[in-house]
Amino acid sequence: MLNTLLNDDSFTTKAGLGHGLKGKRIIIQGFGNVGFYFAHFCHKAGAKIVGIIERDSGIYSAEGFNPNDVKLHMNSGKTLSDFPGAEVKETLEPIKIMKQDCDIFAPCANDGTLNANNADWLKAKVVIEGANGPTTFAADNILKSKGVQVIPDMLANVGGVTVSYFEWLKNLDHVSPGRMTKKNQEQQKKNLIKMLGYKFPENSPIMQSLQGAKEIDIVYSGLEEIMVTAT
Repeated sequence: MLNTLLNDDSFTTKAGLGHGLKGKRIIIQGFGNVGFYFAHFCHKAGAKIVGIIERDSGIYSAEGFNPNDVKLHMNSGKTLSDFPGAEVKETLEPIKIMKQDCDIFAPCANDGTLNANNADWLKAKVVIEGANGPTTFAADNILKSKGVQVIPDMLANVGGVTVSYFEWLKNLDHVSPGRMTKKNQEQQKKNLIKMLGYKFPENSPIMQSLQGAKEIDIVYSGLEEIMVTAT
């Protein structure tokens, strides 16, 4: 959904950013499930995770961090302040990391993270609300005056609920999505290849690509359709 908005001319013009996630500098507040997976997928798409804020410490590096390395570090019982390679570290007031340069700020932990006391610190051009209610009314007015584009929690973090809806539908049907049509779709594609006169070994990359969609692929596709339509 974020990538879709970052390829929309109207949104990127208002934000003053170029198209796409690649190269975008992101600071994330909260590195639990929401924050980590947001960082993981953004990093995979070519974005730079330049800052990470937790309740006891925060780190920043213009070169960016690999979120998977940071997660392994934290899972070993260490804190962000111990993570190597940070240019800036905050332990007394970790939230001050949000003062550093970035394109996107993602509050993914607490409500009221952005408030009247700190919203003016923000240098980001886009805020994507991963947490519920992370921006107070006063902060929202400050961000509007600064021209910051805010992607609200009502849109940004409903992916989990949407996938739960898919799971509910699966339970009602007592069958996984795509199971009834997968083999039929595979055979139709193979028949088309044969009709065109092509012959490829069964284990070739081309024949492998003709395989029907897995359940996870269908879920991702359905989630993308709903989220993109909602934007």
